[in-house]
Amino acid sequence: MDINTLIGWVITREGGYSNHPADRGGPTNMGITQAVARANGYAGDMRALPRSVAENIYRRLYWEQPGYGFVAEINWIIAAELFDTAVNMGIGTATGFLQRALNALNRNQKDYPDLKVDRVIGARTLAALRAYQALRGSAGGKVLMHALQALQGEEYIALAEGRPANEAFLYGWLANRIG
Repeated sequence: MDINTLIGWVITREGGYSNHPADRGGPTNMGITQAVARANGYAGDMRALPRSVAENIYRRLYWEQPGYGFVAEINWIIAAELFDTAVNMGIGTATGFLQRALNALNRNQKDYPDLKVDRVIGARTLAALRAYQALRGSAGGKVLMHALQALQGEEYIALAEGRPANEAFLYGWLANRIG
């Protein structure tokens, strides 16, 4: 698997043009909001957003910029999960989930030091992930994935509880993003 495959999956899952009245993101195509498209130089109608523009935005903003390629060198599945979560919830949220999960799984800092949850992939986060992966192996990767998805699911429910209009999206978020 590679980033191009991940991007293809996200675009397929996100679908085409949408302008749902409950979606604060406004006009969206292939999961790219109009605000993100504009911030990245696209000035055209969102209905006509070229796939290549969406692919470049996904690669640059949600893979390269947060450093998920470095995570992929340690655990590809965790990197893919971070990418998918970042697309839907933001880079800081996805990375924060990883840092929180690693802190909760370090057995009171017996395995590696706690991380500052700064929501940035840096040397300490990568070192903690390496230490966790070395200690726990492939079974540990599955447990870490469960922890990330549990945090994500809890956040989706909180979003729906905090803004009833988000209930329109909750079923799809849980069906398509968790598990």
